[in-house]
Parts: sequence; C-alpha cells; structure tokens
Amino acid sequence: MACGGCDYWEVDVYPIAVRVSRVSWLRRLAPYALLTLVLFLLPSQLSAQTDAREIVDRVDRLLRGRSSRGTMRMDVVTAHWSRSMQMRIWSLGTEYALIRLLAPPKDAGTATLKSGEDMWNYLPRVDRTIKLPASLMGASWMGSHFTNDDLVKESRIIEDYDIEIGYEGARNGVEVWEFVLTPKPEAAVVWGRIEEQVRQGDLMPVWARYYDDRGELARSITFEDFRSMGGRLVPARMVIRPADKPTESTTITYLDLEFDIALDASFFSLRRLQSDRGSD
Repeated sequence: MACGGCDYWEVDVYPIAVRVSRVSWLRRLAPYALLTLVLFLLPSQLSAQTDAREIVDRVDRLLRGRSSRGTMRMDVVTAHWSRSMQMRIWSLGTEYALIRLLAPPKDAGTATLKSGEDMWNYLPRVDRTIKLPASLMGASWMGSHFTNDDLVKESRIIEDYDIEIGYEGARNGVEVWEFVLTPKPEAAVVWGRIEEQVRQGDLMPVWARYYDDRGELARSITFEDFRSMGGRLVPARMVIRPADKPTESTTITYLDLEFDIALDASFFSLRRLQSDRGSD
C-alpha cells in the first residue's frame, strides 16, 4: 500500500513487508504492476529481511499444515535386514497425531498416537496399549532410523531452539540459507544441535543434520522429489542416514497427502488408536 507523504511504497508480500523507493516513474505504476516488480525482486530482498525463525517454522510445518491426512511408505535398510511398511497418518496442529500401519499384513493395525504431551503404541497381536515415557522419545520407531519424536513431532522447533543463519549464499548454483538451531537451556530435546539448509527461491528444505550433545554428527536427512501434493509444494521423499552406519537408511515416501481437512481433537482418542479400521 502507499504511504501518503512518505518516500516509499510499502507492499505486504508474505512472509515480509517490502519497501520500494517511490521514484517518479514508479508512482505511475498501477498497484498490480508494482506487486509484479516486487515479486521479481523478491529473491534478493528476502534473505536480508525475512526472520530466520519464521522460515524454519514454515519448513517445520510444511508436511503437517493445520491438519493433514495421508498415506506413506517406509523402507528400512540395515546391515542385516530390510523391510517395507505402508501406513496411514493423521495430524492436527502440533498436539495430535495418529499413525496406523496398513502393511505388511503381520503388522497391520499397529498404531502410534500422540495426544498433547502423551504418546501410546497399540499392538493388535496382543491387544495391548502401551504408554511411552518421555525417556523413549529418542528411541527407534518400528526398527527404523526415525525416532518416536520424529514421527509425532513432539518437539516444536521454534519453541525449543534458538535459531540463527549460519550461511547465506549459493551452493551448487542455488541460493540457500543454512540455519543453526541450538537448544534452549530449559528445552527437553533429543539433539545437541541441528543444522538445516533451505532453498531461498521456494523455501524447500534440502537437508538437515542432527548432532548429539557432544557435538558429533548423529544422522542426516535429505529431502527429495519436490512435487505438488494437497495443493502445496512439498518434498515427497525423505531419506535418513545414521552417521555411524552410512550403508543403512530409512526412506519415507508420501503416496498421497491432504491438508487442512476437517479433524478435531476428539478424533485422536485411545478408542481410535485401538480400532483396526482407522476411519477417515
């Protein structure tokens, strides 16, 4: 919008407000033409004016939205065995998540529920529900290289970590930011430090590296196969590799994904956890 008596035009372009010098020829531009100009200039303006916390938070919420529902495949490769699982997932904000295995048949119905601060696993073969203590949030989920914390997003990045830009510029011909996330003193988190690389042009994550409390690299995640799903651009595949076992990996591939669907907190109940139907 224009500022009467000011020397600039001010235009709101999510996620920033951009000020453009109000030279004489620019005054004659129609508002839509001004917006086009701002969008053209956006990549060079964005890096200097966008808050690091806002970018990291947007990436953290990328595959979740306000609510979500989808199907994904998980392929696990270790030194001694490999397995493939398919699962249905539901989420509501950062407080609620339900993950139910669909295949292989021997594991179908096994489910994980997060509701607020609590987390449960349901084992249909013995018809038993187990509440997980906080100490197991860093433990492996279903034998994969993902943790319970990864699958239900127990940690909220911008609440638990201080965030700063460690690098800003080109990597392999692509303009990126590299963020350094350091846990706040009071945060009960698994990692001693996290580093993330994000493309400036579309705010897509490229990789994330997780360090233990001794500062040693514990694992890395790469984001691949960027495509439109549920009306937004997302990385449809994530590959995690443990640093001490470079030949091992866990790959999550999203088969379908919907965002901002009609869900409320009552959906995420112990009764739903124990249901082998997992109704939408």
